[in-house]
Amino acid sequence: MKRFGEKLHALRKQHGLTLRQLAPMLGVQYSFVGKMERGEKVPNTAMVLKIANFFEVSTDQLMRDDLELE
Repeated sequence: MKRFGEKLHALRKQHGLTLRQLAPMLGVQYSFVGKMERGEKVPNTAMVLKIANFFEVSTDQLMRDDLELE
C-alpha cells in the first residue's frame, strides 16, 4: 500500500479536484486528504471504500502496489 497516496493524488487531479473540494465529499478535513496523499496517514477500511466508490475504482487498484489505475 506504499503507492496509495500517489494513486489518490492522481485520481484527484484526473477529476480536476483540489484538496479542499475533495475533502467534504469524503467527509474529512482537507489536511487529512493531503496527509493520505503524502503517506503520512493511512486510511481505515471505511475510508478506502469511500474513496474507491467515489472515484469508481476497485479497492484492489487503490491498495495493491502491483495494480495500476485504468
